[in-house]
Amino acid sequence: MEEKNNAQSTLKETQVEDGFYILKLQNDSDETQQLIREIDSSFIQFHFCVKGECKFNFNNGRYSFNVLDEHALLLYNPQTDLPINVDLSPKTWLISVLLPIKKFHSLFSTEANYIHFLDADKKDKKYYDNKKITPIMAVVLNQMLNNNMHPSIKKLYLKGKAYELLSLYFNRSEDADIEQCPFLVDEENVLKIRRAKDIVIANMAEPPSLQELANEVGLNIKKLKEGFKQIYGDSVFSFLFDYKMEYARKLLETGSYNVNEVGLKVGYSTASHFISAFKKKYGTTPKKYILSSAG
Repeated sequence: MEEKNNAQSTLKETQVEDGFYILKLQNDSDETQQLIREIDSSFIQFHFCVKGECKFNFNNGRYSFNVLDEHALLLYNPQTDLPINVDLSPKTWLISVLLPIKKFHSLFSTEANYIHFLDADKKDKKYYDNKKITPIMAVVLNQMLNNNMHPSIKKLYLKGKAYELLSLYFNRSEDADIEQCPFLVDEENVLKIRRAKDIVIANMAEPPSLQELANEVGLNIKKLKEGFKQIYGDSVFSFLFDYKMEYARKLLETGSYNVNEVGLKVGYSTASHFISAFKKKYGTTPKKYILSSAG
């Protein structure tokens, strides 16, 4: 798993099996970020703009295609290499799933006519698709971005979620799974849970109580807790703790703040409490972490 980040943007690339990649790019900065990655014509590409806006550039910038907030882009062209060249607007999150066309074909080998561009007379022709991310797909994407899985099983978790995402992408509305959580099928509820997450992050130094948070987004506490766990795989405050520690780690890596300043930024009034929390998460003190990352 490769990871590149600064305090405000993160790129994680995970190879979940041979030739099967998941890219997660979070641009939390106020500047446009660019991702360039070589990829040949043997791959099918899925790009999910979880929030913000992306601009995909083709033919050395002679042609571009915008993917808006909560939209997905499918790129299938067995005849031409389509290297990834994408500009991510400020505050944009993107998840990309890349897999060999041969592998993709094998997933549908007995039902080739279900995916119309895999029909024998079409499978060698290019096919592009741009469509809205459904609420259920949004839940899976958020789980891929925010999970508290142990590193040793994270790859397996992401692989399972990627397959789930592809099945939801191609699921037709008449085939909709009635067993899905009815609360989260309502897009309004998903938006409320996302807003709750944004609120606790924006106020991480002094977060609201669960009751205050529930009141602010217009849900009862039970629905807030259950919905948050469904989407983000964790309780509100456990999620916030992990977010604060990750944010603190990135701030320490910049070298621009001392341990006390970072502790204050993430809501610890005393350095000792911050050091203790950081050690609980990363198994080392902030000072030792700075020294090891500098080395």
